[in-house]
Amino acid sequence: MNRPVDTAPELAPGLDLDLSWRNRFAELGDAFFTRLQPTPLPAPHWVGTSPAVADLLGLDRAWLASPAALDAFTGNLPIAGTQPLASVYSGHQFGHWAGQLGDGRAILLGEVDTPAGPQEVQLKGAGLTPYSRMGDGRAVLRSSIREFLCSEAMHALGIPTSRALCVTGSPAPVRREEIETAAVVTRVAPSFIRFGHFEHFSHNGLHGELRHLASFVIDRFYPACRAAPGNPYAALLEAVSARTAEMVAQWQAVGFCHGVMNTDNMSILGLTIDYGPFQFLDAFNPGHICNHSDSGGRYAYNRQPNIAYWNLFALGQALLPLMDDQQQALDALEPYKALMPAALQRHMNAKLGLERVEEGDAELTDTLMKLMAADAVDFTIFWRRLSEAADGAVDPVRDLFLQREAFDAWALRWRERLCAQPGFVAGATRDRMLRTNPRVVLRNHLGELAIQRAKAGDFSELARLQLALEHPFDDLPGQDDLAAFPPDWASQIEISCSS
Repeated sequence: MNRPVDTAPELAPGLDLDLSWRNRFAELGDAFFTRLQPTPLPAPHWVGTSPAVADLLGLDRAWLASPAALDAFTGNLPIAGTQPLASVYSGHQFGHWAGQLGDGRAILLGEVDTPAGPQEVQLKGAGLTPYSRMGDGRAVLRSSIREFLCSEAMHALGIPTSRALCVTGSPAPVRREEIETAAVVTRVAPSFIRFGHFEHFSHNGLHGELRHLASFVIDRFYPACRAAPGNPYAALLEAVSARTAEMVAQWQAVGFCHGVMNTDNMSILGLTIDYGPFQFLDAFNPGHICNHSDSGGRYAYNRQPNIAYWNLFALGQALLPLMDDQQQALDALEPYKALMPAALQRHMNAKLGLERVEEGDAELTDTLMKLMAADAVDFTIFWRRLSEAADGAVDPVRDLFLQREAFDAWALRWRERLCAQPGFVAGATRDRMLRTNPRVVLRNHLGELAIQRAKAGDFSELARLQLALEHPFDDLPGQDDLAAFPPDWASQIEISCSS
């Protein structure tokens, strides 16, 4: 195993952001990371910023547009009080053990206390680390824009996620399938610890470090596990399983495909992280594969709930050295099998305007999803039109289907179930559904249009799309094209693990 080596050079104190920095992950010890500084990029420029994340961190919005901020968040200017490092982890990729991985292009600056709790700040694309393997330590503009937009889009949808403060670009060339330009995303989350961190120490027999890491996570994020009866590490596994079940249920309900659910891309906090070949569904296809690199369809949309369980099982195996026996891990994982479908049904009921889950709702939902799949109905537009139909205008929804009679039969059952709710008021139900079913999501073609403009130096489309994604349930003026059916060429877009 390659051991971390401290390569951090001595630097001047750096830029003072008037933030109180610390890095509790660094307190774990040298076995967990390598200290190093970002590698500067030439001629940086702004691509996009999130004022909401600036507010979260306590940064002045106006300052965020300054040349000093540009240099700091490109990695060109040290920030006073930070302790930059890259962490080591391992993991399973596409179902196979990949061995040691780690932050190959991400550098953790430290954490900032906020009203929402401590938030770690990380630069993605900030240069080579000891864990870059055959990579170059960089991220390209197209994938950085996608991650920036989707992080903030998922947050606006209420789905647990890392956030993105900003994207900066540089003319520095980066080779992928073709020569592209470099970019850096500043990512924010309470923690970037992954299932793969636990796998790394367990697989290498470093059980002391494994216990240290698990205790750190319990004390910081899951303190109730200390007081739970039985083994606290089994309680941690059960708690992580519950958060993961809720996150994946929300993915499924909004039609989100992650695309690369490797164990090193799974957050110990149940956050959506590592936005690579993701996609929001256009035409509903349960077996849709959004990742062009996923030749076997392992991470298809309808497989995501089971893959999450597979990954949790891998986490359970990693934690076994801290448990009394294997049965403790199996018992901790068992609740996921009921929690995930129950959470998904609860979210689907909300999309249908149903306030409580009752007998027969699962069959009502299943029938609908089969009809949508058979006619390849646009996922987002269907749910938005159904929201409008809560007060009786069903024809715009009916027009989406070829099997009109089958839809009519389903719609009759839905209306009967809807109207049978105690205190049902059509207008109130419609409004509630419109706040549940988004008008705008980050479809691939919308991201692609913003990326192509950005490559030409025009970031106006990115800003327009960002505004819409930050208010996904609202009918904002000038956004009709963002809520329309995708063009024919959208189905030809290929998104891969290359970023």
